[in-house]
Amino acid sequence: MIINRNTMQYLRTFFLTLLVTVFVNCSKSNGNSDNYPADAPSNITITYVVSPDNSGNVSFTASATNAVNFEYDFGNGYFATSSSGSAIYKYPVSGTYTVNVTAKSNSGKSATKSVQLVISTVTSLIWSDEFNTAGAPDPAKWGYDIGTGSGGWGNNESEYYTNRSDNVTVSDGTLKIKAQKESYNGSGYTSARLLSKGKFSFKYGKIEVRAKLPAGGGTWPAIWMLGDNSSTVAWPACGEIDIMEHKGNDLNKIYGTFHYPEHSGANGMGGNVVITNATTEFHIYSLDWTASKIQIAVDGNVFYTLNNLSSLPFNQNFFAILNLAVGGNFAGAVDPNFTSGVMEVDYVRVYQ
Repeated sequence: MIINRNTMQYLRTFFLTLLVTVFVNCSKSNGNSDNYPADAPSNITITYVVSPDNSGNVSFTASATNAVNFEYDFGNGYFATSSSGSAIYKYPVSGTYTVNVTAKSNSGKSATKSVQLVISTVTSLIWSDEFNTAGAPDPAKWGYDIGTGSGGWGNNESEYYTNRSDNVTVSDGTLKIKAQKESYNGSGYTSARLLSKGKFSFKYGKIEVRAKLPAGGGTWPAIWMLGDNSSTVAWPACGEIDIMEHKGNDLNKIYGTFHYPEHSGANGMGGNVVITNATTEFHIYSLDWTASKIQIAVDGNVFYTLNNLSSLPFNQNFFAILNLAVGGNFAGAVDPNFTSGVMEVDYVRVYQ
């Protein structure tokens, strides 16, 4: 094919025009892309005022260029939205909190800034049982697990849990949970397991239990907690907090353990401490629980701390459990001479 001079000139002009058009259009496209958002929030500022009365009240003010809405993450599982940028929140417990504020524009573009604040609050008693009324434990505060739980709730325990006065009673100002050797419904031992499920639960705060533990090889007293969703979510997804566990085969060593996915059973996260006179004197077993950390202590001495993350199940309501097991995976062999043992509880107190 023969192309004359005029045709060649026309083609050069056509392709040059095409290249310029493509370049200009690409430049305009980049200018409006998400990489260079024209209305993205910027210049975020966050100010806050912590109330000096130790009430936990904090007033927040946030501002940003191009922002029409602000989302507050108060650092403990609670959130709020504000169109003005102002928010007021009352922290229930002391702790160090990281507050995230996300500013959003009309088109939905966002930017986030964080601040850290330290809160000191005066706690108050929100629930307790002092065990001052003789007879059965207060039914408004405690229920029972009855039976063996299909082999001791997965721990191969030897007792049958009852609500009989032979196994659980209040007298002389203390709760007494008694494990004893007897043949009962196919089991060789009986005991009791009390729980506040459906009656009281809480999220964050401090729980203290003053107790004296039983002696006797194979006894396994425990003060512990389970997540409120334990009936609908398989263990350990609900989370378990063991504030105190003790082996009659290893006197005076107190265990504190956290169980959750990937850290259940023998892989639980925790520690232990050796104290004196665990079976002859009362000691205070406690848990101090915030959105950022959870501490287990004996007589005020912390022996294990877990960093509490939002991904863990320890950011929901938990209920309390008091029980005395016999034998099982943790406790080990039962002394053939064991006939009875008592876990005695002076009080259970919860503060927020």
